[in-house]
Amino acid sequence: MFWWQDDVKRRGEISIMSIKHKYVWILTLVLAMPMLALGALAAPYQAGGYGAGQGGGERRGPMSAEEQLKRMTKDFNLTADQQAKIKPILVAEQKKMEDLRNDSTGDRQTMRQKMMQIRQDTNDQVRAELDDKQKEKFDKQEQERQERMQNRRGGGPGGDHQGASPSAPQN
Repeated sequence: MFWWQDDVKRRGEISIMSIKHKYVWILTLVLAMPMLALGALAAPYQAGGYGAGQGGGERRGPMSAEEQLKRMTKDFNLTADQQAKIKPILVAEQKKMEDLRNDSTGDRQTMRQKMMQIRQDTNDQVRAELDDKQKEKFDKQEQERQERMQNRRGGGPGGDHQGASPSAPQN
């Protein structure tokens, strides 16, 4: 065989190999597309916590006290003094909620009522640290949160919680 025949033979093998590699890459991309699409669809549900649904998407699970404080600082323009007073309130709420979730002795309804009470107590304490303008915005956010919660439970128009009204804010 001549040297150029070996070269042609090698080029033929290389082109066949490169075609196989191209098909493998194309197949990989085609199979990866549904995974990428699922990731993109799930992205809006990856944020939330205190005041969830405002600004980014929503996520399941509670925000940390730090995240809540950052959100509140941004939303209500909290002073450093207010932040220092509100942070321990949020940390205490988080601890109580965590303890309640870890306690498996109660039923769901009792647990839910206790969580609502913890939330209300926290809101009352936080609200006491706000000025009048901040309280107004806080009350509005809390009302919107309660409406979203009712709608999730079927309490919206025509739902079974239609007559329920959120607790009135205290001045």
